[in-house]
Amino acid sequence: MNDLKRRLAKILAEKSYKEGDFTLASGKKSDYYFDCRQTALHAEGSWLIGNLFFEMIQNMDGAGVGGMTLGADPLVTAVTVISHEKGRPLPGLIVRKQAKGHGTGQYVEGLANFSQGDTVIMLEDVVTTGGSVLTAIERIEAAGLKVAAVCCVLDREEGGRQALEEKGYALHSIFTRKQLVEAARS
Repeated sequence: MNDLKRRLAKILAEKSYKEGDFTLASGKKSDYYFDCRQTALHAEGSWLIGNLFFEMIQNMDGAGVGGMTLGADPLVTAVTVISHEKGRPLPGLIVRKQAKGHGTGQYVEGLANFSQGDTVIMLEDVVTTGGSVLTAIERIEAAGLKVAAVCCVLDREEGGRQALEEKGYALHSIFTRKQLVEAARS
């Protein structure tokens, strides 16, 4: 495991990973909660996530990155900034949970940075069942773009990978729960 990943694990364990009794967005009960926003909005955490995602996607076919608001907002921003810094600028887009109630009424923000048919790599903080990212993918494809892959900070290993694969999308994760806990302890 590289130093960036090890450092990110420590910050995630400190700021984002909590054990207890929780109800997830999917409605499932869990003995832990992972609030990635706490790390993604931390200066070093954001920088680490941006670099690790950029490393993960640099050889993928993608004209840019995108994700569902609110969890993906800091992830998309981190990758777009790092991609510019690394000399391979990737624009970003954000998918709204509700269509904009005024103006264009659109679900997807950032489309001016893409052309019809461009390929997007989806970023997600946590994948549990895959439901949120599949909704975001539907909206991106309805806007005339294609999705190359999905990348997440944490794969909870609770069916999301399989749900995405059934729809033809590969899931790449920085960590699984076991990997995160082990890395944070090392």
